[in-house]
Amino acid sequence: MANYSVTAEQLTEGALVLVRGKLGFARLTRLIEGDELQASDARRAQNGMNPVGVPHTTATVTGAEVICKDPAKPTLEERFVAERRYASKKRPETGANYSIDSKGRNLPVIAIPNGEGQVTQDTSGQELAQGLDVTLVLRVYKPKTYNKRGLSLDQVIVNEAVKYYGGNTSTNELAARGIVFAAPPQAVQAGQNAPVGEAAPIDTTNAADAGTGTVIDENGFAFPAPAAAPVQGAQPVQVQAQPAATAAPVVVQPVAQAPVQPAETPEEQIARLMRENAALKDAGSAIGAPAPGNPWSDNGQDAEPAGITYRA
Repeated sequence: MANYSVTAEQLTEGALVLVRGKLGFARLTRLIEGDELQASDARRAQNGMNPVGVPHTTATVTGAEVICKDPAKPTLEERFVAERRYASKKRPETGANYSIDSKGRNLPVIAIPNGEGQVTQDTSGQELAQGLDVTLVLRVYKPKTYNKRGLSLDQVIVNEAVKYYGGNTSTNELAARGIVFAAPPQAVQAGQNAPVGEAAPIDTTNAADAGTGTVIDENGFAFPAPAAAPVQGAQPVQVQAQPAATAAPVVVQPVAQAPVQPAETPEEQIARLMRENAALKDAGSAIGAPAPGNPWSDNGQDAEPAGITYRA
């Protein structure tokens, strides 16, 4: 156990102590209670720390410095807080750390600069961003049933332009490009908003994937297509394969086959060839067809001469 020169019994009720540093983990706009409190206390017990046990807010600052009213003569309360700064084992580069779990149902007042050398209360209900330059205003109080004094977190003073936890980077970037929100945008989870009107249909006809040069037709089949030129800075498109059960069934139409001709006998084949030969001899002949008669005759004198003849 650390040896402290100032104990909690020596503190004066109502005294203030200011601690400046970079905001680390903080929960300032809503209490840690219920299931969250049980989970938080369980983690503290696992890490060898005492559970808080009651609803509370919390804040941790890194590079913590106690701002003394008179640096030459620190008060007991200022010395009490300074002695209870610690070095983080996981992040020693953060220097001296100071943490406070402020018990009770009161939330600390958050004050932000107004640009005129003053501060105004922030009523946005948003948590402050990590790394913000802040000053914690601590107040000494006396519990009803204990002689030891405790410390509560009364105020958090922001010493620079305010930033909020999550989503603030994008609004700053947009503001630098001339797009300024009238009020800080709030993230909307699916199911929180109430849809109005009909949703636009999803166009799946001839949808092209610019990354792979693939076209999906209306039946869900893929075929090659010219790949689009990549857009600099664009995010890759992830295409999820559809389960096989949802693919459209492929119907194969039977191909009509010609009727099977019966096999020819040798005699039928010879007769067919003779008919085809005779037809070829007659078709398109410049000298006409042979005279009727025995096709194997040697065209004797009694036969009708072939070709064109002139009769007297």
